[in-house]
Amino acid sequence: MLTVTLVIQRRVTQAIRRTLKIPFSPLNQILFNFNFLCTQAPLNFPEIILESKEGKPSCLSYRIEKLPKGESVGLAFQSWMGDGFPIHRGDIFHAINRLRKLKMNKRALEVMEWVIREKPYRPKELDYSYLLEFTTKFHGILQGEKLFSCVPPEFQNDLLYNNLVIACLDKGSIRLSLAYMKKMRDLGHPISHLIFNRLIILHSSPSRKKIIPKILTQMKADKVTPHVSTYNILMKMEANEHNIEGLMKVYGDMKCAKVEPNEVSYCIIATAHAVARLYTVAEAYVEAVEKSVTGDNWSTLDVLIILYGYLGKGKELERTLGIVQELPHEMEMIECKPNAITFRHLALGCLKANLVEEALRTLELGMDLTASKRVRHSTPWLETTLSIVEMFAEKGDLVNVEKLFEELTKARYTKYTFVYNTLLKAYVKAKKYDPNFLRRMILGGARPDAETYSLMKLAEQFQS
Repeated sequence: MLTVTLVIQRRVTQAIRRTLKIPFSPLNQILFNFNFLCTQAPLNFPEIILESKEGKPSCLSYRIEKLPKGESVGLAFQSWMGDGFPIHRGDIFHAINRLRKLKMNKRALEVMEWVIREKPYRPKELDYSYLLEFTTKFHGILQGEKLFSCVPPEFQNDLLYNNLVIACLDKGSIRLSLAYMKKMRDLGHPISHLIFNRLIILHSSPSRKKIIPKILTQMKADKVTPHVSTYNILMKMEANEHNIEGLMKVYGDMKCAKVEPNEVSYCIIATAHAVARLYTVAEAYVEAVEKSVTGDNWSTLDVLIILYGYLGKGKELERTLGIVQELPHEMEMIECKPNAITFRHLALGCLKANLVEEALRTLELGMDLTASKRVRHSTPWLETTLSIVEMFAEKGDLVNVEKLFEELTKARYTKYTFVYNTLLKAYVKAKKYDPNFLRRMILGGARPDAETYSLMKLAEQFQS
């Protein structure tokens, strides 16, 4: 437990020190991608790029990644072999996994085309599977199907079929995917739980959500072993709708199926309870997160920053500023840089630690960075922003509340009553009264509740 705590504190320290410009060794930040159901990066850094004594990278992947745009991937292989290194299957798979994470699909396709063409080793099913994956991603489903038909028959097995179905689903082609799934059943090939995960995600919108029970029934009929990631997706959907009851029902189903929750499961549950202001329950699940941290998922550390902020654990955040003066330079070595999400999470942590000036500076730093519309409309981003709004509201800082509230309005997050109630609290704390507040709230798509009217009564005493 002590080791886990030190690891968590160490990561938070790195991020906060960099953000607050505290003099320290040149470390970067906590890598965050809130698509944390899949994104992983191990703490022991197997992908760190090491330099040889001659100053040349001792990793094939690095040479491929650093190729100038337009240069042939063959140059990297020639350079690698010219230095006396053989090309092993492991080198290729490591490079492919790196390129996939970096979304360098074209370069990954070039690597696999080179492998199949030059045959540095005898290609097997996984090589053809990678080739199929990136061909479909880059050239489309039609080209992927043509490639599939050209793969040697001995490799047209369940792995290749599963990858073909997943590639079709990634392109949004549900009907074609279902047709291939039917063919897999006819051939007796097992269907991966990853396919059902993607089907659930594709049907997660309110208008298509009613299909999900049928997907789960089919999953059971196909004798697909329940997986924790499937339950995590279902719980995240309920959490996004602020449906605590539905979330806990899914959690109960997971326990009944004897599927062990992981750190992601507890992160989802803890965050949902924190957003619902059920802080006692949230704290219990935060402890579960800390106990279940494996060190394999960077995003868990980001979520813990949010949760410590929700729970007002300012001491924990402050204490991390003075922990461990000599840290390895791992973040710098993998060239990680802070993004808008990181700065926003750290701003929340600073506010909870009563470091208001640092929080404002951190927010400004984050504002200067670009974040996609998808990120700014995501539930984690909006929940973090609302938490910051709540902190400013408690301080009566109406200027910053209104500034951030505008963000929430653009993302249509203000349809929830509790968001407007938070804004109203800011008016009360600032001793301001807006006679048109209820009208503004209703036009904004939110319905006043008992808390709204209670706050309005408090605000009325500040009428000029």
